[in-house]
Amino acid sequence: MFLFSFTSCGFQQAQTMAFAVDEINRDPDLLPNIKLGYQLYDDCQKLGVSLRAAMSLASGTEKEFLLDENCSGSPPVLGIVGDPGSTNSIAISSVLGLFRVPMVSHYATCSCLSDRGKYPSFFRTIPSDAFQVRAMIQILRRLGWTWVGLVFSDDDYGVHAARSFHSSLAESGGCVAYSQVLPKDNRPTELQRIVGEIKSSSARVVVVFSVEAYLLPLVDEVVVQNVKGLQWIASEAWSSSSVFHTPRLMPYLGGTLGIAIRRGEIPGLRDFLLSIRPNNQPDNNPGNNMVRQFWEAVFGCRMEPPAGWVENGGDVCTGQEDLRDVETNYGDVSELRPEYSAYKAVYALAHALHDLLQCVPGRGPFSGHSCASLERLEPWQLVHYLERVKFTTGLGDRVSFDDNGDALAIYDIMNWVWLQDGSVQVENVGVMDESAPAGQELTLDEDRIFWNFESKKPPRSVCSDSCPPGTRVARKKGEPVCCFDCISCAEGEVSNTTDSAKCSRCPEDFWSSPERDLCIPKRVEFLSYQEALGISLMTASLLGALICAVVLGIFTHYRNTPVVKANNSELSFLLLLSLKLCFLCSLLFIGRPRLWTCQLRHAAFGISFVLCVSCILVKTMVVLAVFRSSKPGGNSSLKWFGAGQQRGTVLVLTSFQAAICTAWLVSASPTPHKNTRYHNDKIVYECVVGSVAGFGALLGYIGLLAFLSFLLAFLARNLPDNFNEAKFITFSMLNFCAVWISFVPAYISSPGKYADAVEIFAILASSFGILVALFGPKCYIILLRPERNTKKALMGRASTKT
Repeated sequence: MFLFSFTSCGFQQAQTMAFAVDEINRDPDLLPNIKLGYQLYDDCQKLGVSLRAAMSLASGTEKEFLLDENCSGSPPVLGIVGDPGSTNSIAISSVLGLFRVPMVSHYATCSCLSDRGKYPSFFRTIPSDAFQVRAMIQILRRLGWTWVGLVFSDDDYGVHAARSFHSSLAESGGCVAYSQVLPKDNRPTELQRIVGEIKSSSARVVVVFSVEAYLLPLVDEVVVQNVKGLQWIASEAWSSSSVFHTPRLMPYLGGTLGIAIRRGEIPGLRDFLLSIRPNNQPDNNPGNNMVRQFWEAVFGCRMEPPAGWVENGGDVCTGQEDLRDVETNYGDVSELRPEYSAYKAVYALAHALHDLLQCVPGRGPFSGHSCASLERLEPWQLVHYLERVKFTTGLGDRVSFDDNGDALAIYDIMNWVWLQDGSVQVENVGVMDESAPAGQELTLDEDRIFWNFESKKPPRSVCSDSCPPGTRVARKKGEPVCCFDCISCAEGEVSNTTDSAKCSRCPEDFWSSPERDLCIPKRVEFLSYQEALGISLMTASLLGALICAVVLGIFTHYRNTPVVKANNSELSFLLLLSLKLCFLCSLLFIGRPRLWTCQLRHAAFGISFVLCVSCILVKTMVVLAVFRSSKPGGNSSLKWFGAGQQRGTVLVLTSFQAAICTAWLVSASPTPHKNTRYHNDKIVYECVVGSVAGFGALLGYIGLLAFLSFLLAFLARNLPDNFNEAKFITFSMLNFCAVWISFVPAYISSPGKYADAVEIFAILASSFGILVALFGPKCYIILLRPERNTKKALMGRASTKT
């Protein structure tokens, strides 16, 4: 049984089915000694007619007819090929499924028919719309179209395809800009509204699931409103329809990309189609009446003219007319698509029956390993073999059904090429094969595609341009997910993919690049020997140490002169040595902090400065003792400040500082630290003091000695000129205290390497102050005023004062 719609295309499909039956009957290897018969039914494009035809044939109530002298009565119904419409197939297969009568459709694509619970005996040789939708999604993704419009017919085919398209497009990251249903009654106001929405939308790609009958009025309205610049995507229901290939419509539909079911070639079919004659069909042939109707429609004549037909100029059909003499689509076998599916459907039933008959008793698939019998064949037994049928057509196409009764999905990708002469050529520009390896299902030759745009390039159809690396997607409230803003990643965050949903935080030691697309190592900052500030401080430090060495050399060379002797040469040498250490210890504050430098820098600084200030303190105390000894009864004061006592005092005072440093290093040693609080994009290497109390004790002890030195020197400032070194000590200690009092707030408020620079500056400033104040005047006398470097001159100055 074959259900079809009686149009030129439908009749061609019916005759293709008849050709397949005839070819099978002549094949000695397929169903030998068995002949297949068929009954053709025109569904008149009405559900009731097709449902009634299927039910009458399945129930055995159809009219009896004579096949030949040895075969009469109601033959067993093995299966039904058809119906071409999804709506009709849904209704028919719902009923036939109750009786497990197999139905193999060649053109019903609704994905709903894959539900084996509802349609257990439904099969099809055309892919489901679910596969068609996947093919469309692949094309959209390949061409970068994420913002598309959707138009579909108000029937099972359109509604189910649109529903599947919505969900699949969302899963792939695309969005539907609008979704419009084509009215069945072709209301002009509704068509105008739909075209108005298409025209106003920013989507430049329109996907249409509809048959040509519902779509044509919409296209007419597109022409009326002159809506150009759109890329149409056609479903298989209209992608091969020539009704749209007119000079009036091509300016709007040219370049259409469509999904088409696989084109096939059937050798001998054209000769078979053109060989039919009404006179060649016996009266009992099930297609005889349809051939007569077709013949009359093609040639415009009547086989049995009614009264007055000839008198009014009508022609009478002789049956000898030649179909080769007329231009019709009937004899065109260059685009066999639904016809090829019908051809495969017949062969699927034949191969299933052939497999059934090859069953070996005792090894069958049914109860007790039994086999089916042709004389008592049940429809459900044929369904069993249909589910497992596998064969290859003459073209090499494999035919089989999956668990849902769907055939292997393979589509041709078609492109409507609008030629310069105004004609239209439908080009095959790709293939969608679901059986291909993952990622290789779609083959698309983009260079061969005709684009109906001035640029001759594919259009852009996106709601929002992709967010480049370095930005993230910010959804717009109340709008589809494809419509978004691109927000730059915050500092320290990156995104290295297109359309990133969020920015990722860089690891602790990394920071974002200026483009925010890469985490790069943070710049390392410390007081370096290579930078200008480090070089300047290092130069000053070495210069101070050099000056100390020069002064020490001068004092050594002139150690026997009155000026050197009068100023306690031993303490002066020790003071110069400590000052040299003070200058050199500042070098420990330059360079990348390490554990040993962090521990040594403050200890060296603290001990060097205590040694220096201790010498100054003892010097001051010696000055006061000498002055007291010059008065009556003051000789006893000098016995406490001999050379040994002076050295012992300096040693004891310095030992206290060494003990403080040792306790500090043992309890909470300074350590190198990577500080990221000052700058987000930098790592500041610094030495943390470890114990604030230890650092405070170190500075406090130095401050205490400096204050005592200043106080004693201040008290001795008015001594006679030969003892006026107290004035210089007072000035140097005043400078020392001022520098270190200023150091504390400056150090606390200076970040990173600048804290080290502040401490170095304080060390250098206080050291240079002591060096210049205490040794500058003496070097001036020794080198530039040697006449004053005599005992007489010194005593003379003293007597003058007295």
